[in-house]
Amino acid sequence: MTESFTPTWMLDAIYHLTPEQLNAQGIKAVLTDLDNTLIAWNNPDGTPELHDWLDEMRAAGITVMIVSNNSADRVERVAKPLDLPFVSRALKPNTKGLKEAQHALDLEPNELVMVGDQLLTDVWASNRAGIRSILVKPLIETDQWNTKINRFFEKGVKKRVMKKHPDMTWRTSID
Repeated sequence: MTESFTPTWMLDAIYHLTPEQLNAQGIKAVLTDLDNTLIAWNNPDGTPELHDWLDEMRAAGITVMIVSNNSADRVERVAKPLDLPFVSRALKPNTKGLKEAQHALDLEPNELVMVGDQLLTDVWASNRAGIRSILVKPLIETDQWNTKINRFFEKGVKKRVMKKHPDMTWRTSID
C-alpha cells in the first residue's frame, strides 16, 4: 500500500529544483500543484523567489504547468499573471488532470515530474499516471479547510511510508 504514496524525491521547496537537475533526469516539464507548493494558498501573487525560479525555468526551456484541483477561476487568477499554462479541476488523485497536461505538452510520462505538497493527491496521482513525483514541504503551516481534512488522513500514511523508506529525507536537490 505504501508504494502508491511514496514520492520519487522529497524536497524542502519547489524552488530548489534547477534546470541542471531536471535535465540530468531527462525531465522537460514540471507539473506543479498550486496551493502551498507553487504559492502560499493565501498569496496568489507569489514571491520574488517564485518569479526568479520561473524565469530560470523559462530560460532553460523547461515548461512549468499548474495542475490543480481548484476551479478554473482560482487557478487562472495565479496562472495568467505568471504566464503559466494550467489544468484546473484535475481531480487528483485521479489521473485525469495529469493525463490532460501530458497530452497538452505532448510529452511522455518519463519526461515529466509532478511536484506537490500532499501524498494523498499529488503523489498518489503521479504514481498512478507513471510520472515521477516530488513531495515538497507546504510553503506555510495553514491550509484551506478542505486540505485540513486531507492532512489529517495523510499523517498516518506518511508515517507508514517513512517507516518503510527510512532513507527518504527532505533534501535541497534531486541529484
